[in-house]
Amino acid sequence: MAITPVKGTAGKCSTAGCVSDLNLMCPAGLQVRSRDGRRVVACKSACSAFNSPRYCCTAYSRIFKAACPRAYSYAYDDPTSISTCTGGNYLVTFCPPRRR
Repeated sequence: MAITPVKGTAGKCSTAGCVSDLNLMCPAGLQVRSRDGRRVVACKSACSAFNSPRYCCTAYSRIFKAACPRAYSYAYDDPTSISTCTGGNYLVTFCPPRRR
């Protein structure tokens, strides 16, 4: 998914999102599997999987940040993925093309 500000007037108006299939790289402890156990159907954050905020900024978050550098991966993530665009509309694109 990609979220692109349209005609924003102030702040950091850049596209945010991720085009990586995180289910393919999801660590075993974060996986949500199909009822038959054959497929990974979702990937939880470490905060959610272990029910504690102390796991939010661990090696798990670095896996997601490497896959999706323009996405915000946890509270207080690095400033490169924080968008503060105001005064615009937003275009939400599901399955955007990959950037080279």
